[in-house]
Amino acid sequence: MTDGRGGGDSGRILIVLHQEMSSPGRVGQLLEASGFSLDIRRPPLGDPLPETLEAHAGAVVFGGPMSANDRDEFVQRETDWISIPLRENKPFLGICLGAQMLVNQLGGEVTGHDEGLVEIGWYPIRATTEGRQLMHWPEMVYQFHREGFSLPKGAKLLATAEQYPNQAFRYGENAWGVQFHAELTRVMMQRWVVRGAHRFVLPGAQPGRDHLGGRYIWDRHLRQWLVEFLQIVFGGEGVAATDPARESGRKPLHHRQVGRRGLA
Repeated sequence: MTDGRGGGDSGRILIVLHQEMSSPGRVGQLLEASGFSLDIRRPPLGDPLPETLEAHAGAVVFGGPMSANDRDEFVQRETDWISIPLRENKPFLGICLGAQMLVNQLGGEVTGHDEGLVEIGWYPIRATTEGRQLMHWPEMVYQFHREGFSLPKGAKLLATAEQYPNQAFRYGENAWGVQFHAELTRVMMQRWVVRGAHRFVLPGAQPGRDHLGGRYIWDRHLRQWLVEFLQIVFGGEGVAATDPARESGRKPLHHRQVGRRGLA
Protein backbone atom coordinates (compact mmCIF):
# COMPACT_ATOMS: atom_id res chain seq x y z
CA MET A 1 0.00 0.00 0.00
CA THR A 2 1.40 3.36 -1.00
CA ASP A 3 1.25 6.68 0.80
CA GLY A 4 2.38 8.70 -2.23
CA ARG A 5 2.01 12.33 -1.30
CA GLY A 6 4.72 13.58 -3.61
CA GLY A 7 5.03 13.58 -7.36
CA GLY A 8 2.38 13.87 -10.04
CA ASP A 9 1.38 10.28 -10.71
CA SER A 10 -2.19 10.41 -12.02
CA GLY A 11 -2.51 6.72 -11.14
CA ARG A 12 -2.99 7.57 -7.47
CA ILE A 13 -6.34 7.33 -5.72
CA LEU A 14 -6.87 9.49 -2.65
CA ILE A 15 -8.16 7.28 0.19
CA VAL A 16 -9.78 9.06 3.15
CA LEU A 17 -10.16 7.01 6.34
CA HIS A 18 -11.43 8.03 9.77
CA GLN A 19 -9.72 5.85 12.37
CA GLU A 20 -6.13 4.86 13.04
CA MET A 21 -6.71 1.17 12.30
CA SER A 22 -9.23 1.61 9.47
CA SER A 23 -8.53 -0.09 6.14
CA PRO A 24 -9.79 0.49 2.59
CA GLY A 25 -10.46 -3.27 2.48
CA ARG A 26 -11.48 -4.78 -0.82
CA VAL A 27 -11.77 -1.37 -2.46
CA GLY A 28 -8.09 -0.81 -1.81
CA GLN A 29 -7.17 -4.35 -2.86
CA LEU A 30 -8.99 -4.04 -6.17
CA LEU A 31 -7.60 -0.60 -6.97
CA GLU A 32 -4.02 -1.61 -6.19
CA ALA A 33 -4.32 -4.81 -8.20
CA SER A 34 -5.60 -2.67 -11.09
CA GLY A 35 -2.45 -0.56 -11.16
CA PHE A 36 -3.42 2.34 -8.91
CA SER A 37 -1.44 3.42 -5.87
CA LEU A 38 -3.23 4.54 -2.72
CA ASP A 39 -2.61 7.93 -1.13
CA ILE A 40 -4.03 7.32 2.35
CA ARG A 41 -5.07 10.26 4.52
CA ARG A 42 -6.71 10.25 7.96
CA PRO A 43 -8.07 13.77 8.63
CA PRO A 44 -9.16 13.00 12.23
CA LEU A 45 -5.48 12.30 12.97
CA GLY A 46 -4.34 15.58 11.43
CA ASP A 47 -3.60 14.54 7.84
CA PRO A 48 -4.21 17.33 5.30
CA LEU A 49 -6.31 16.95 2.18
CA PRO A 50 -4.91 18.11 -1.18
CA GLU A 51 -5.90 21.50 -2.55
CA THR A 52 -6.45 19.92 -5.97
CA LEU A 53 -6.82 16.41 -7.40
CA GLU A 54 -4.63 17.18 -10.41
CA ALA A 55 -2.14 14.57 -9.17
CA HIS A 56 -4.84 11.96 -8.47
CA ALA A 57 -7.12 9.84 -10.62
CA GLY A 58 -9.96 10.12 -8.11
CA ALA A 59 -10.92 9.84 -4.45
CA VAL A 60 -12.76 7.51 -2.08
CA VAL A 61 -14.07 8.70 1.30
CA PHE A 62 -14.93 5.80 3.59
CA GLY A 63 -17.20 5.40 6.61
CA GLY A 64 -16.64 5.88 10.30
CA PRO A 65 -18.45 5.88 13.66
CA MET A 66 -19.01 9.64 13.60
CA SER A 67 -21.93 11.51 12.03
CA ALA A 68 -21.70 13.75 8.99
CA ASN A 69 -23.55 16.30 11.13
CA ASP A 70 -20.94 16.33 13.91
CA ARG A 71 -19.27 19.66 14.65
CA ASP A 72 -15.75 18.23 14.71
CA GLU A 73 -13.35 20.33 12.66
CA PHE A 74 -12.34 17.49 10.36
CA VAL A 75 -15.98 16.66 9.51
CA GLN A 76 -16.63 20.16 8.22
CA ARG A 77 -13.22 20.27 6.53
CA GLU A 78 -13.87 17.02 4.65
CA THR A 79 -17.38 18.07 3.67
CA ASP A 80 -16.11 21.38 2.31
CA TRP A 81 -13.21 19.61 0.56
CA ILE A 82 -15.61 17.50 -1.53
CA SER A 83 -16.26 20.61 -3.60
CA ILE A 84 -12.82 20.03 -5.17
CA PRO A 85 -13.54 16.70 -6.95
CA LEU A 86 -16.97 18.05 -7.88
CA ARG A 87 -15.49 21.19 -9.41
CA GLU A 88 -12.64 19.33 -11.12
CA ASN A 89 -14.98 16.55 -12.30
CA LYS A 90 -12.74 13.84 -10.85
CA PRO A 91 -14.20 10.43 -9.91
CA PHE A 92 -15.42 10.56 -6.32
CA LEU A 93 -16.91 7.70 -4.31
CA GLY A 94 -18.43 8.21 -0.87
CA ILE A 95 -19.18 5.12 1.23
CA CYS A 96 -21.63 5.47 4.17
CA LEU A 97 -20.21 8.49 6.05
CA GLY A 98 -18.49 9.56 2.83
CA ALA A 99 -21.81 9.46 0.98
CA GLN A 100 -23.47 11.44 3.76
CA MET A 101 -20.74 14.09 3.57
CA LEU A 102 -21.32 14.28 -0.18
CA VAL A 103 -25.04 14.78 0.44
CA ASN A 104 -24.35 17.60 2.92
CA GLN A 105 -21.98 19.22 0.41
CA LEU A 106 -24.75 19.07 -2.21
CA GLY A 107 -27.31 20.70 0.09
CA GLY A 108 -29.17 17.56 1.16
CA GLU A 109 -29.91 16.31 4.66
CA VAL A 110 -28.50 13.53 6.83
CA THR A 111 -30.95 12.31 9.48
CA GLY A 112 -31.92 9.27 11.49
CA HIS A 113 -35.00 7.14 10.77
CA ASP A 114 -38.30 8.64 11.91
CA GLU A 115 -38.96 5.55 14.08
CA GLY A 116 -35.39 5.18 15.30
CA LEU A 117 -34.66 2.11 13.17
CA VAL A 118 -31.10 1.28 12.16
CA GLU A 119 -29.61 -0.95 9.49
CA ILE A 120 -26.89 -3.10 11.06
CA GLY A 121 -26.52 -6.44 9.29
CA TRP A 122 -27.74 -7.73 5.92
CA TYR A 123 -30.74 -6.04 4.26
CA PRO A 124 -32.41 -6.18 0.83
CA ILE A 125 -32.10 -3.39 -1.71
CA ARG A 126 -33.76 -2.83 -5.09
CA ALA A 127 -32.23 -1.19 -8.12
CA THR A 128 -34.16 1.68 -9.69
CA THR A 129 -34.68 1.92 -13.43
CA GLU A 130 -31.52 4.03 -13.71
CA GLY A 131 -29.63 1.57 -11.55
CA ARG A 132 -30.69 -1.43 -13.66
CA GLN A 133 -29.60 0.36 -16.81
CA LEU A 134 -26.19 0.88 -15.24
CA MET A 135 -25.44 -2.63 -13.96
CA HIS A 136 -26.69 -5.70 -12.10
CA TRP A 137 -27.22 -5.16 -8.36
CA PRO A 138 -27.10 -7.62 -5.43
CA GLU A 139 -30.32 -8.47 -3.63
CA MET A 140 -28.75 -8.19 -0.17
CA VAL A 141 -26.08 -5.79 1.11
CA TYR A 142 -24.21 -5.29 4.36
CA GLN A 143 -25.13 -2.20 6.37
CA PHE A 144 -23.82 -0.54 9.53
CA HIS A 145 -25.47 2.83 10.04
CA ARG A 146 -27.90 4.78 12.21
CA GLU A 147 -28.50 7.67 9.80
CA GLY A 148 -29.54 7.98 6.18
CA PHE A 149 -29.67 10.81 3.68
CA SER A 150 -32.01 12.64 1.37
CA LEU A 151 -31.49 12.50 -2.38
CA PRO A 152 -29.66 15.69 -3.41
CA LYS A 153 -31.29 17.88 -6.03
CA GLY A 154 -30.16 16.77 -9.47
CA ALA A 155 -28.91 13.35 -8.33
CA LYS A 156 -30.04 10.06 -9.89
CA LEU A 157 -31.19 7.39 -7.43
CA LEU A 158 -29.68 4.02 -8.33
CA ALA A 159 -30.81 1.73 -5.49
CA THR A 160 -33.50 1.93 -2.83
CA ALA A 161 -34.75 0.03 0.23
CA GLU A 162 -37.73 -0.01 2.58
CA GLN A 163 -36.43 1.64 5.74
CA TYR A 164 -33.77 3.90 4.19
CA PRO A 165 -34.96 4.62 0.64
CA ASN A 166 -31.77 6.28 -0.65
CA GLN A 167 -29.11 3.57 -0.88
CA ALA A 168 -27.01 4.59 -3.88
CA PHE A 169 -26.94 7.62 -6.17
CA ARG A 170 -24.97 9.36 -8.84
CA TYR A 171 -24.50 13.10 -9.10
CA GLY A 172 -23.27 14.61 -12.33
CA GLU A 173 -20.75 12.64 -14.32
CA ASN A 174 -18.34 11.41 -11.67
CA ALA A 175 -19.71 11.64 -8.11
CA TRP A 176 -21.18 8.55 -6.44
CA GLY A 177 -22.56 7.75 -3.01
CA VAL A 178 -23.52 4.40 -1.48
CA GLN A 179 -24.97 3.78 1.97
CA PHE A 180 -23.91 0.14 2.33
CA HIS A 181 -20.54 -1.58 2.76
CA ALA A 182 -19.16 -3.80 0.00
CA GLU A 183 -15.56 -3.12 1.01
CA LEU A 184 -15.40 -5.38 4.06
CA THR A 185 -13.06 -8.35 4.06
CA ARG A 186 -13.89 -11.27 6.33
CA VAL A 187 -11.38 -10.04 8.92
CA MET A 188 -12.87 -6.54 8.82
CA MET A 189 -16.39 -7.87 9.35
CA GLN A 190 -15.27 -9.97 12.31
CA ARG A 191 -13.67 -6.87 13.85
CA TRP A 192 -16.79 -4.79 13.28
CA VAL A 193 -18.97 -7.47 14.86
CA VAL A 194 -16.78 -7.58 17.97
CA ARG A 195 -16.29 -3.84 18.38
CA GLY A 196 -19.84 -2.92 17.39
CA ALA A 197 -21.67 -5.56 19.43
CA HIS A 198 -23.14 -2.93 21.75
CA ARG A 199 -25.17 -1.62 18.81
CA PHE A 200 -26.93 -4.91 18.11
CA VAL A 201 -29.64 -4.03 20.66
CA LEU A 202 -30.73 -1.00 18.61
CA PRO A 203 -34.15 -1.30 16.91
CA GLY A 204 -33.81 -3.05 13.56
CA ALA A 205 -30.26 -4.33 14.16
CA GLN A 206 -29.41 -7.98 13.61
CA PRO A 207 -27.45 -10.19 16.05
CA GLY A 208 -23.76 -10.72 15.36
CA ARG A 209 -24.17 -14.35 14.28
CA ASP A 210 -26.39 -13.20 11.41
CA HIS A 211 -23.72 -10.81 10.17
CA LEU A 212 -21.18 -13.58 9.74
CA GLY A 213 -23.70 -16.21 8.65
CA GLY A 214 -25.15 -13.91 6.01
CA ARG A 215 -21.71 -13.35 4.59
CA TYR A 216 -21.49 -16.99 3.50
CA ILE A 217 -24.77 -16.59 1.60
CA TRP A 218 -24.66 -13.10 0.09
CA ASP A 219 -21.11 -11.79 0.08
CA ARG A 220 -20.09 -13.41 -3.21
CA HIS A 221 -22.68 -11.38 -5.08
CA LEU A 222 -21.84 -8.19 -3.18
CA ARG A 223 -18.15 -8.65 -3.97
CA GLN A 224 -18.84 -9.10 -7.67
CA TRP A 225 -21.00 -5.99 -7.63
CA LEU A 226 -18.08 -4.05 -6.15
CA VAL A 227 -15.76 -5.29 -8.89
CA GLU A 228 -18.11 -4.03 -11.59
CA PHE A 229 -19.01 -0.84 -9.75
CA LEU A 230 -15.38 0.24 -9.37
CA GLN A 231 -14.95 -0.40 -13.08
CA ILE A 232 -17.76 2.07 -13.76
CA VAL A 233 -16.57 4.71 -11.29
CA PHE A 234 -12.88 4.66 -12.19
CA GLY A 235 -13.12 3.55 -15.81
CA GLY A 236 -11.26 0.96 -17.86
CA GLU A 237 -12.06 -2.44 -19.27
CA GLY A 238 -12.84 -4.11 -15.95
CA VAL A 239 -11.35 -5.08 -12.60
CA ALA A 240 -12.84 -8.54 -12.24
CA ALA A 241 -9.58 -10.33 -13.04
CA THR A 242 -7.95 -8.46 -10.17
CA ASP A 243 -10.58 -9.59 -7.64
CA PRO A 244 -8.82 -11.69 -4.98
CA ALA A 245 -11.50 -14.32 -5.56
CA ARG A 246 -10.71 -14.33 -9.31
CA GLU A 247 -14.26 -15.19 -10.29
CA SER A 248 -14.00 -13.68 -13.77
CA GLY A 249 -11.46 -13.47 -16.56
CA ARG A 250 -11.93 -9.85 -17.59
CA LYS A 251 -9.00 -7.61 -18.33
CA PRO A 252 -7.83 -5.40 -15.45
CA LEU A 253 -8.91 -1.80 -15.05
CA HIS A 254 -6.39 0.65 -16.51
CA HIS A 255 -5.85 3.83 -14.55
CA ARG A 256 -5.57 6.07 -17.59
CA GLN A 257 -9.21 5.50 -18.47
CA VAL A 258 -11.08 7.27 -15.69
CA GLY A 259 -14.74 7.90 -15.01
CA ARG A 260 -16.18 8.32 -18.49
CA ARG A 261 -18.90 5.69 -18.65
CA GLY A 262 -22.42 7.15 -18.56
CA LEU A 263 -25.76 5.66 -17.66
CA ALA A 264 -27.17 3.46 -20.40
